[in-house]
Amino acid sequence: MFSTALLLVLSSGFLHSVWNLYTKRSMNKHVFLWFCQIVAILAFLPWAVRDWGSTTLTSIGILMILASMLLHGLYMMLLAATYTIGDLSQVYPIMRGTSPLLVPLIAVSVLGEQLSIAGWLGISLIVLGIVLLSNITFRRKASNVVSVSVNKKAPLLALAVGVCIACYIVVDKIALDYVSAVVLNEAGNISTLLVLSWATIRSGGIQRELKANWKVMLLGGLIAPGGYLLFLLALDYAPVAQLAPMREIGTVFGSLMGVFILREKQGTRRLFTSILITAGIIILGVWG
Repeated sequence: MFSTALLLVLSSGFLHSVWNLYTKRSMNKHVFLWFCQIVAILAFLPWAVRDWGSTTLTSIGILMILASMLLHGLYMMLLAATYTIGDLSQVYPIMRGTSPLLVPLIAVSVLGEQLSIAGWLGISLIVLGIVLLSNITFRRKASNVVSVSVNKKAPLLALAVGVCIACYIVVDKIALDYVSAVVLNEAGNISTLLVLSWATIRSGGIQRELKANWKVMLLGGLIAPGGYLLFLLALDYAPVAQLAPMREIGTVFGSLMGVFILREKQGTRRLFTSILITAGIIILGVWG
């Protein structure tokens, strides 16, 4: 069963990096993501209707579904903002590395759990990778005072996306006790469509984006929810603590696409740091 979960998770990570590449290449991120949600809703609606009978609508179940919808909507808005100003090879590893970093830190500081030496090593590698990707530079002034210069906006938005990912993974894991993976995924698609609607309509770029990228949006509408659906299905075969770190192999895929397909700068540095973050995630997840 674990081999099935592993295959599902690795496929999920790859598909996630592919649709993030499509999002970065689009002209208007809000319009692109909005149409992807329409495609996703229509494509998965028959499956969701069929699975609706297995839904258990207790008060806690409803609360978890609503929380999931809110977090997925916020995630998509932040994602659009991040890719508007940030390079794929810079922000993608930060987004994907933040989530598995936060969960164990919260467990240690709030729940009193323990981390092994390997676990702290994994956290150190993740933090180092994120710092390197954040373009922090040290400059010595004439007065011998060292100042720190940070290109803040894109990395901070990427961190915010990572926080959303960490939150919705935990909430969705709980929600799966009350609703099927397909119904939960469809609820997230609906919420993100609603959240993106205002910015999309105001942008005035619907026709232009449709003309340029309608084929890619059709594909993205299947890949984006399909990739996360694979991850939700994998949770039936193995614990989330094991699977979530493995899914982050997508950080390497994303960096490779940013450097070699989008021709983004600092290729060697960003590839190295994405591998560093991925190594930290795997160490933390397996031996932490």
